[in-house]
Amino acid sequence: MTSLCHPFIIRLDDTNRGVLVRSKCDLARENSSGAKHKWPAQMNRALMKTLCLLTKSHQFSVACGDLLLLESGWYVTHTGLIRLAARRRCQGIQVQPITEFSDTRNGRYVFKATVYKSRTCQGFVGYGDADPSNVSFLVHGAEMRVAETRAVNRALRKAYGIGICSVEEIRSLTEPPQPSQESKKLPPQPANGNGGDRTVRDRLCQVIRQHQLDPNLVKAYATDFCGVKALREATREQVESFVQHLSNWAETDRNALLCQLNSYLGQKEGAA
Repeated sequence: MTSLCHPFIIRLDDTNRGVLVRSKCDLARENSSGAKHKWPAQMNRALMKTLCLLTKSHQFSVACGDLLLLESGWYVTHTGLIRLAARRRCQGIQVQPITEFSDTRNGRYVFKATVYKSRTCQGFVGYGDADPSNVSFLVHGAEMRVAETRAVNRALRKAYGIGICSVEEIRSLTEPPQPSQESKKLPPQPANGNGGDRTVRDRLCQVIRQHQLDPNLVKAYATDFCGVKALREATREQVESFVQHLSNWAETDRNALLCQLNSYLGQKEGAA
């Protein structure tokens, strides 16, 4: 666990890179067999085709835990992203806490990660945040680690063009829903007291109007927060989490939020 003081570097040296001793065809057959054994009731022709494409494009391995099948879709795990970076000879990942946006007393942490694909690369940036309201109850108390992982995952996905979200950024589909947590995550908006039945878009628009935020900057921040190339690629849960995060931040420290939004002025997504 890192302290909220200085940035640190994750270096992927030759001992972590591994040696490719199997052909892509061999790996594809192994993945096919492993997937059918691990998820026998869910596998179909479309999933097998996608798995084959992922294998050939990125050499992901089911046996090594690079991929998981969740809700009829393939998700790249943190392990899969790190192993991909090692195979592509990534030069390193810089991770640093954003102390001005973190609140250690309340378990809120925000991190910035920068992936350097080569010695001359300017870096691909990703941000991650975590607090008790947007993580599974199973990892309460480890919000710092979750925020670090989310930041690294988002930066790696930008660097290597992985459009599907990693499993660390979604709620486990195997745990039963927790009514008390859902009520904390999406409470009625205090402005008029009747936000329970409105769409996520309506809630977002209300926050923007109520706190006089720039919609374009909010959209850029939402895209980065959700770790996607375009906001339409984000899942409903990711957008709901962002709206709640934005609302809380605007209520508690609007000036700090404006500083964060202004950092997206003229910034090109995906490059430092």
